[in-house]
Amino acid sequence: MNFESFGFEASVLDGILALGFKTPTPVQEKAIPFILQGRDIIASAQTGTGKTAAFLLPMIDNIVRMKHDGHIRALVIVPTRELAIQIDQQMEGLSYFTRVGSIAVYGGSDGATFSREKQALESGAEVVICTPGRMMAHLNLGYVKLDGLKFLVLDEADRMLDMGFHEDIMRMISYLPRERQNLLFSATMPPKIRELAVKILRDPEEISIALSKPPERILQAAYSLYEHQKIGLVEYILTTKKLRSVIVFCSTKLSARQLTRDLKKTALSVEEIHSDLDQETRKKVLTGFRNREIGVLVATDVLSRGIDIDDIDLVINYDMPHDAEDYIHRIGRTARVAAKGVAITFITEDEQRKFASIERLLGQPVPKVRLPEHLGEAPAYRPETSRSDRNTGKPFRRNKT
Repeated sequence: MNFESFGFEASVLDGILALGFKTPTPVQEKAIPFILQGRDIIASAQTGTGKTAAFLLPMIDNIVRMKHDGHIRALVIVPTRELAIQIDQQMEGLSYFTRVGSIAVYGGSDGATFSREKQALESGAEVVICTPGRMMAHLNLGYVKLDGLKFLVLDEADRMLDMGFHEDIMRMISYLPRERQNLLFSATMPPKIRELAVKILRDPEEISIALSKPPERILQAAYSLYEHQKIGLVEYILTTKKLRSVIVFCSTKLSARQLTRDLKKTALSVEEIHSDLDQETRKKVLTGFRNREIGVLVATDVLSRGIDIDDIDLVINYDMPHDAEDYIHRIGRTARVAAKGVAITFITEDEQRKFASIERLLGQPVPKVRLPEHLGEAPAYRPETSRSDRNTGKPFRRNKT
């Protein structure tokens, strides 16, 4: 199958070819025909499956065929500023040969940016990609007209609910016309997503392209260690191997800041990225990392989904992921497209049972590596006798990043 099979307008096909797209991915092949037919969809599709183009292409094609009258035609709601920027960039490429315009609306920027967003929203940028909080700020001021809207997209819906955006999402939807097409994309399908779908979607077509396991080309390994040994091990790994591009994931902003300070004492080029940084700083850090000006990026889970950075040599889980799905998202930052990559996870005594649950999802154990001798003795990996969450029956908490 090729993209010509969908019957896209010539100007849309020109954008596809200019970006080098040759054949549709599975989620594109399944979702695009239903979207072109006007059907609502609920799709389970993780980062790296091509889901962004799966909803952008049919939307652009539909908007090209509509009368250009200054109306906002599509609202794409996403959890983070980085994802909003990324989707807007892809939108710009795919719509390059059409007249369809877009704007990314997100928080953390100055008053001048807010004014530019207001002007674009008032003049009717046809596709608006936004974070919930920032868009609500514009809606509350009363100048955003959505009566001509035809498409609502919720991307990374599970992430948005985890971050506490349910109320904002429902308030935004109250501003929209009833007659619209709804497209919901989520990496996982927990009950809360099903409940949201019932409220929003109409007789949806369900598509499942979720990656249940990481690509085989990712070499996975893990170290069992004590908490105080983690900093010595990460310094050892980063200074003894020739690596161009590394992401180190921490579970909290505090952990990310402390680790960055410690690593900056070495000769490594290290920066941090998390939600406490303003937008300009985050953008500058990501650009430096993409351009290989920064070799090591210390990140919270704000970067584990939806950020398209190729050629990552190594991912280190300095702190244990919150759950098995987050583990797959994190290590999926490496070995993208046809590349190979390495993912290393640090497991403290209290986290052994949690990591065992990740291994069960993977369907096989992750090889354990012996700790370098200079770091001392390490705890044996025995999750069946680990004291982590023993008999509490409590789920692992997900912290906001």
